[in-house]
Amino acid sequence: MMKAKHRKEGSPLKQPVRTPKSSPVHKSGQKQPEPTDQPPDSSTVSPDHADAHSANGVLAQMERDSRPSTEDQPLLNGDLREQSVDGDLDLSHGVHEPAERVNEARREETENEASREDTSMEHKETNEQKLYKIANELLQTEKAYVARLNLLDQVFCAKLMEEAGKGIFPVDVVKNIFSNISSINAFHSQFLLPDLEKRMGEWESTPRIGDILQKLTPFLKMYAEYVRNFDKAMELLKQWTDRSPQFKATIQEIQKQEVCGSLSLQHHMLEPVQRVPRYEMLLKDYLKKLPQDHVDRRDAEKSLEIIATAATHSNTAIRKSENLKKLLEIYEMLGEEEDIVNASNEFIKEGHILKLAARNTSAMDRYLFLFNNMLLYCVPKFSLVGQKFTVRTRIGIDGMKVAETYNEDYPHTFQVSGKERTLELQASTQQDKEDWIKAFQETIEIFHQKNETFKTASKEVEEVSISELGKRAPRWIRDNEVTMCMKCREPFNALTRRRHHCRACGYVVCWKCSDNKASLEYDGNKMNKVCRDCYSILTGHSESEEKEGKKKGILEIEAAQFSGSSIMCGFLQYCEKNKPWQKVWCVIPEKEALVLYLYGAPQDVKAQSTIPLLGYSVDDAARPADPPASFRLSQSKSVHSFAAESEELKQRWLRVIRLAVTGEVPECPPHAEIHVTEGSQENSSDSL
Repeated sequence: MMKAKHRKEGSPLKQPVRTPKSSPVHKSGQKQPEPTDQPPDSSTVSPDHADAHSANGVLAQMERDSRPSTEDQPLLNGDLREQSVDGDLDLSHGVHEPAERVNEARREETENEASREDTSMEHKETNEQKLYKIANELLQTEKAYVARLNLLDQVFCAKLMEEAGKGIFPVDVVKNIFSNISSINAFHSQFLLPDLEKRMGEWESTPRIGDILQKLTPFLKMYAEYVRNFDKAMELLKQWTDRSPQFKATIQEIQKQEVCGSLSLQHHMLEPVQRVPRYEMLLKDYLKKLPQDHVDRRDAEKSLEIIATAATHSNTAIRKSENLKKLLEIYEMLGEEEDIVNASNEFIKEGHILKLAARNTSAMDRYLFLFNNMLLYCVPKFSLVGQKFTVRTRIGIDGMKVAETYNEDYPHTFQVSGKERTLELQASTQQDKEDWIKAFQETIEIFHQKNETFKTASKEVEEVSISELGKRAPRWIRDNEVTMCMKCREPFNALTRRRHHCRACGYVVCWKCSDNKASLEYDGNKMNKVCRDCYSILTGHSESEEKEGKKKGILEIEAAQFSGSSIMCGFLQYCEKNKPWQKVWCVIPEKEALVLYLYGAPQDVKAQSTIPLLGYSVDDAARPADPPASFRLSQSKSVHSFAAESEELKQRWLRVIRLAVTGEVPECPPHAEIHVTEGSQENSSDSL
């Protein structure tokens, strides 16, 4: 018997014409016969019915699995009718032959041959279809991507540039946020997308995409620029959203449009960062299905090699952006008060926990946010919208210790001890306890490893002795060897605390710690930027002496220093003259009990203003225009209005202030300083 002729494979866009021997799987619109348990008699089998039992390997396997295997059943891959020697159907004889007899005679030869032929045919056809589907997915995702680029370039960027042109906020801010998005948009919308659309329209004659993607590779430099700028763009976006109401309102107005799909600008800006890894993934899948001898293989492999390198940088940026999105979520959950949206902050773990009180057997519901450099210990606020937690304590990882504890009444307990305070906590389960302890231990270990790098780098710089300082060039510490300023130890970030080198000792320092210049002998006595310590040694007088008389003292004392030893501290609403009400962190420190300090937040390093309370008059009479629980401090024409969260908190503030305005120093609470935070009226540290 001659083998059936192989048909030529065609494009998946065009269904080839089938012979009667084709598998029913490939017959569009043809109703499949119901399988029967008994073999049909050849005398009653019509040509169409008989042909329906001729199946390819896939259908045959499906039917074999669903029916018991017996010798009496008809062959699924064999034909129930006899054929002529040339392979065509012959109905002129053998019609009255029993089906079993025909099958028995032709089982081995016909079934094996048809199975091999149809299975091979199906494999090639499926592979071809998969290649087409991958190429089509590339086209469809490219269309969606170009729409996103157009939204960023022609909507967000264009509208913000229009507003910036009115002088509302700087034009450079908008340019720095959107970087080179216009160039990226132009390339994809005017070149890559049209090429892909044209190719998919002629896929039957030219089934390939590697040559088109290879055109993309020279333009990956644009993505490198966008990715490098991404951190800075996110920081600028947050900074100006907080600073400028008009900037924020413009973005929110656009985000309400249907085209944005209820997603934020930050989400849309992440799309170009994610696009290059998407190309890499599709190309890898495409090459898996592409035959080794295919004409497109060489171009596709070259494209993948270059795109994969670019995707590595994008993946790093994606991880950073995902961390930044999480920081933004936490920032919103904390009522937009804590300064945690910083590129140097890395989110580690969060979750509910119970806090064991030191003086009784009660356990209080609390919530923890663990970062690479601090722990935020919070009180839940049962609110469906807006602020979800109030920060009670911020504990630094530096000097932190964690240990298991054992309590007869409370299982799964452990202790977290830091410089700021010690907490005894109870987890919900033993596994939860172990997970928390492991997270703390790993975070502490990584923090100390980075700190050791800092110390090692510092020791290496000591090669330059004091006597040689400025007389010979130092070895510069590499930027990637340190994560924080080697003088003030504040973490670096791309926008507000960038890296600088002291030209005298080689330290990596921030701009604040390198805001001095001194002449260096090894550089021909030219003036060079140096750190504050080298400035003091080289010039003979300290930076602090230079800045005396500039009123550094009272305003530049950190809020955290005062809050830790205060007579009274907490959030109040504040209004001066006819300005809008704003929330401020108010502190009356023990050391300066007659002065009220006003900060923007509990961790600010500089006060917004101070009010010397001595001589002020206090008025707590209710006024219709003021919020509830309000009071005023007035002296001459100066009037300061405050409002507490409750009448009880107001009276506690007034008890302290009324003593201070008379010159009498208020007493500090007997057990611990009073921490008054929004939504809380707990007095002692035991209840925190």
